[in-house]
Amino acid sequence: MTVALIAGEGELPEEIARRMALKGERPIIYTMREDIDSLFPHADDIIPVFRTDLASTLMDMTARNVRQIMFAGLVPKTLLFRPEMMDDMARQLIASLETRDDHALLGGIVAFFEKSGFEVIGYTDILRDLLAVPGRIAGREPSCEEMTDVEYGIDIAKVVVPLSFGQSIVVNDKSVVAVEAMEGTDAAVLRAGSLCRKGVLIKMMRKGQDSRFDIPVVGPRTLNLMRRAGLTCLAIQAGWTLVLSPEKFAAEAKEHDLSVVGIDY
Repeated sequence: MTVALIAGEGELPEEIARRMALKGERPIIYTMREDIDSLFPHADDIIPVFRTDLASTLMDMTARNVRQIMFAGLVPKTLLFRPEMMDDMARQLIASLETRDDHALLGGIVAFFEKSGFEVIGYTDILRDLLAVPGRIAGREPSCEEMTDVEYGIDIAKVVVPLSFGQSIVVNDKSVVAVEAMEGTDAAVLRAGSLCRKGVLIKMMRKGQDSRFDIPVVGPRTLNLMRRAGLTCLAIQAGWTLVLSPEKFAAEAKEHDLSVVGIDY
């Protein structure tokens, strides 16, 4: 059965494609990302997508006998404000949504492909060994001060994350410094660093979130941005957050004296 991978930015699509190729299931990849070289060794074919053209993508998938689709990687939500980058079908889909938060937008696109006869599948089983575990994951143990901020931040995140406009918050000394919205986690971390050079990053999954295509992801880049922003601790949801490149991730945390913990919410 032919599988298509709709790939956004980041390491996640690369890791999915690599593991699929190792199993002899090389996907057809549709992507708007600029860097496609890292995907070539693992793909059956790569189709660059220069705009959100649902009609053409649908026809191409049908012609290639695609039956299953995966969604992975970051796609800038700011595309919502660029109707010239969409075909008529995409504009109609966006206009039909009652709200345009992350959940509604991704859910609407998934529903579109499902109604068109495709099966949207998840990638959790492929990456199950990368799911965060409870307790210390990398680096040092968190300090009492950091854990106080983590616990405070979790209570805030349980209220904010269900509103479905982001998965992350930054807390320092029981103050919310930054809340992720359309800009994404990376930009929120750097924004926090511009306000105060200290704090913890908390990233969690919204209850009821569709785990097929929207699981929180962290990796070495996350730690590098935290270091640049002056953040010292990362708390992620155990069992529901993917940790990419775990060996490099652990080395980065150790080298820069960061703490990474998995939390059961």
